[in-house]
Amino acid sequence: MTWNNRIRRLHRWTSAVFTATVVLTFVALAQKEPIVWVSYVPLLPLAVLMISGLYLFALPWIRRRAA
Repeated sequence: MTWNNRIRRLHRWTSAVFTATVVLTFVALAQKEPIVWVSYVPLLPLAVLMISGLYLFALPWIRRRAA
């Protein structure tokens, strides 16, 4: 498995984790006494998504330059 495929797989799984953390955050903040720090939980998967997404976005240009 190449690095590109690993990054694609990481990006897909991280998107599922991000979606789950956003749903859990909505549920936690809808409680009578919400825990405010829970709203920061989705930021880590979001950062991973941003980095891997930018790499995947730039991949066609990286491949053209290498060829």
